[in-house]
Amino acid sequence: MPNPPFAMLASTAEVLARPDADERLLTGYERERLGRFRRDTDRDDYLAAHLLVRYCAAAHLGTDPAAIAFGQRCPGCGSGVHGRPYLTDRPGTHLSLSHTNGVIAAAAAPVPVGVDVEHLGPRHDDPTALRHVLTPAEAALVRGHADPTAAFLRLWVRKEALIKLGRTTLDSLAELDLSHLPIDPPAAHRDGDLHYLEIATATAVFTAAATVPVQLLEL
Repeated sequence: MPNPPFAMLASTAEVLARPDADERLLTGYERERLGRFRRDTDRDDYLAAHLLVRYCAAAHLGTDPAAIAFGQRCPGCGSGVHGRPYLTDRPGTHLSLSHTNGVIAAAAAPVPVGVDVEHLGPRHDDPTALRHVLTPAEAALVRGHADPTAAFLRLWVRKEALIKLGRTTLDSLAELDLSHLPIDPPAAHRDGDLHYLEIATATAVFTAAATVPVQLLEL
């Protein structure tokens, strides 16, 4: 049987505290990107995310993080220095990663997988922003929720995860209606052929989506 899909959720500090959190695990172009960040917090988030996806892939494959042959490919321009993450030597393994303000997420699976995490920040109830991201039914759910910010971000991370999964695009977010899904769901739930793993913490909301159940793995 294929190895189970794994997702990991952690803070940047937790990832960088690991004894094997060494930027030498990164490729040359990743290290070059690290050197271009002006803010230390942005640099640390990038480094932690690119390490965490290796830890997740290593757990999924039963190997060492140093053995992970990480690559990226942009489906738009074809660049190999940004875009969707993948394993250069294992085309049957799918990766996803996300980072935001000190919170990191990653996933590895035998099928396409999408993961997103967003930090709970200012209120998201601007009508223009809602119109560009949500359907009218979703916007009504956000406005009627006890915590509009958390409700908006729950829908946002779902849609971002589906972009990374290949089910929608950034330009089509306002046409993708997920208002039939609960805003405050159980951690694991289904919608058609998709399995969702969704978590809300005191500081962030997280979603992983795939066509098979995804297991949350502790760092």
